[in-house]
Amino acid sequence: MTAVATEPERSLEAEQKVTPLELFFDLVFVFAITQVTTMLAADPTWAGLVRGMLVLSTLWWAWAAFSWLTNTLDADEGAVRLAMLGAMAAALVVSLAVPGAFGADALAFALAYTVLRVLHVVVYIVGSPDAEVRGAIERMAPGFLLFCGLLIAASAFDGLVQGAIWALALVIHVAGLVVAGPRGWRVSPAHFAERHGLIIIIALGESIVSIGVGAAGLRVDGELILTAVLGIAVASALWWAYFDVVALVAERRLRAAQGEERARMARDSYTYLHLPMIAGIVLLAFGIKETVPHAGEPLEAVPAVGLCGGVALYLLAHVAFRLRNVHTLNPRRLAVAIACLALIPVATWLPALATLAIVAALVCALIGYEAIRFADARERIRHATR
Repeated sequence: MTAVATEPERSLEAEQKVTPLELFFDLVFVFAITQVTTMLAADPTWAGLVRGMLVLSTLWWAWAAFSWLTNTLDADEGAVRLAMLGAMAAALVVSLAVPGAFGADALAFALAYTVLRVLHVVVYIVGSPDAEVRGAIERMAPGFLLFCGLLIAASAFDGLVQGAIWALALVIHVAGLVVAGPRGWRVSPAHFAERHGLIIIIALGESIVSIGVGAAGLRVDGELILTAVLGIAVASALWWAYFDVVALVAERRLRAAQGEERARMARDSYTYLHLPMIAGIVLLAFGIKETVPHAGEPLEAVPAVGLCGGVALYLLAHVAFRLRNVHTLNPRRLAVAIACLALIPVATWLPALATLAIVAALVCALIGYEAIRFADARERIRHATR
């Protein structure tokens, strides 16, 4: 892999955009994320929280795999298009099985997930004209398939053993990615950054949907209206935190890198560090869903972790994102993340609406400070990325 991009490659980077087929494909993952939130709400225990995060991580690696595929191959090419539509069918079955992924639907989840991942590998190997890209996916394929095999094996067990096998499978999956390395991969920066920005929006949309789901059947009184407004305020602040500057800087850094370093940055910044961002948003959605119908009561421990810890996890992922790309620390976001974590025990005796108000005040104050303090720098960054 050469370190200097050719002119055609630079032109492709500037022009490649997310296609309607990719957006259509992502609709299945909207449902999948909703199912994870439903799974957490149905079992708001520590064990349920762990199971929910295991399922979310498993879904993430499937989505991430296809984000690399459509970044490398033409999603509108005939065979790839058909494979994407077939993968949507498999992903829908996976999503339907999410609530029972550790119960009666464990085998259905594992088998449908295996079909999804096998389709990804086959399309890459058969459809890619680039020998280096084919070599890269062939190095990773054994880890992918072992991951799926362990999920199938886990369906024969329950309880702690089943969870342990899932955790082992995820460790093997990530270890396989690290061992295989980024050698051979090609990355179109604009497309890759846009695709991951869209999945952040999808996840944030779930936090808004959770307000509506939690409010089903409730009278629209002052308490409900205030809860809804505060929920929107938190979601909007998290959106602002990502799209105001972070997404622009990350894309610019990714575009400046070349060859293997670009692929490594794409893997670290997007494939790895967007997972805790998504997990944080899903936890927040779960916390909001539990807050809406019980706004005047304290949250139980696990929903409190969702509401406060979800925001903290999201912001900590941003801190790591900046460290990876800019090599500097964001002390303000780190401080707010720590404050949200410190709020968790308080949330178990404070009314849920008050906890939500404090979280909203923290993140809105953070965004307000950054917007005023770094207004000039933000304009320079936006001008440079146009």
